[in-house]
Amino acid sequence: MNVHQPHPLQDACDRSDRLRRLLDEEFDALRQQDLDRFDALQPPKLQLLQDLSAVVEARRAESEREPDATENMFWDALLGTMDECRSLHRRNEILIDRKREAIQGALLALTGGATSGLPETYDRLGRVVRHSRARGYEDA
Repeated sequence: MNVHQPHPLQDACDRSDRLRRLLDEEFDALRQQDLDRFDALQPPKLQLLQDLSAVVEARRAESEREPDATENMFWDALLGTMDECRSLHRRNEILIDRKREAIQGALLALTGGATSGLPETYDRLGRVVRHSRARGYEDA
């Protein structure tokens, strides 16, 4: 019995749809400040991104071969979904940045509101920066 195998790019389209749904879940977790749920979404998101990267690399390796109409249809669908995923990722990034800025504002208020000489609490990659001189809160 011959079982119909889906087109390899159909699987990639399905994965990109899952990535889109996962990015929406990530946004909901961020809005609800559910960091446990947000953290739990990161490994499957990373796996989907790696899988989709492998598809792109395979497509580049086959660049000498002319794709057929079905392959072009799936590829166009995949690119469209990935553009949407890029926008969703940017939306999530903006929300994270806004929350980080709100936290920095709260920290400024707690440290006496001094803006000059007060170093950043996080670097541009989101990592905590340790400072040897803490003022404001201790003065209170």
